[in-house]
Amino acid sequence: MKTRDDVLRKRLFILLVAVPLASQASVVDEQLASYQASGAGPFSAQKGEQLWQQEVVSEKDGRTRSCTTCHGNDLRSSGKHAKTGKAIEPLSPSVNAERLSSAKKIRKWFKRNCKWTWGRECTPQEKGDFLSFIRSQ
Repeated sequence: MKTRDDVLRKRLFILLVAVPLASQASVVDEQLASYQASGAGPFSAQKGEQLWQQEVVSEKDGRTRSCTTCHGNDLRSSGKHAKTGKAIEPLSPSVNAERLSSAKKIRKWFKRNCKWTWGRECTPQEKGDFLSFIRSQ
């Protein structure tokens, strides 16, 4: 028979796990809706994965870059910034609850990383495909 403490522990566990996941879902859904309002969509995790791995030659230094350069192929693992060597926490929300939980951070990192990797800002379609891919990991 379950004790009152068992029930309370279970409820606390559900709150600690479910609330961040629900928050991520709503933030990502809001971002996707804003990209759709810009004329993008439908979004594809498969296309996002292709973009993630696509290599681009930098106009600044002639080096080849992709999202995997810093984040790696497995978004559940840590990455390492190619220029500074600084550790990058896993990007997958399944192992890092803070990922995809802030619209402001999503916009900031898309702007910064798209410019560094692609030499330009990503389109709303690309952002939606990336978010779909990242969320699926």
